[in-house]
Amino acid sequence: MPRILIVANLPSDNCIALRDAVVRGASDPALDDITVNACAPLEAEADDVLEADGIIVGTTENFGYMSGLIKDFFERIYYPCLEKTEALPCALYVKGGLDGQGAKSAMERIITGLRWKPIRDTLVLHGEFRDEFVSNCEELGMQMAAGLEAGIY
Repeated sequence: MPRILIVANLPSDNCIALRDAVVRGASDPALDDITVNACAPLEAEADDVLEADGIIVGTTENFGYMSGLIKDFFERIYYPCLEKTEALPCALYVKGGLDGQGAKSAMERIITGLRWKPIRDTLVLHGEFRDEFVSNCEELGMQMAAGLEAGIY
């Protein structure tokens, strides 16, 4: 049974809504063979990543960069997962107050170093919070789960 790890920074109710939407999409009842593990960045460990068949990482844009908690997560798991998680299917999303590009490029550099395999372009949700952000995140979770269940990733 494929396992999806979702690690997201949750400093606000809007960020919680985005993470919950990703979880909802990944847990869609039409997909019956998927296990979803959603963790806060400080709770997620290298073992969680090593046990995952796919990972979704979400961050806020803080000072034009990823959140400090997501950076901490990547720092703690990088070397223990390097060479052991090559080609791990992954997806990234950024809630940006500005344009989100600094956070996007920083996370993409890290997953490139880990040699993870993005299943799609990074989802950048910038500007004032809109309802469509929630549906975009739900779609992201469903895309990961459906791809794992079908053996595409």
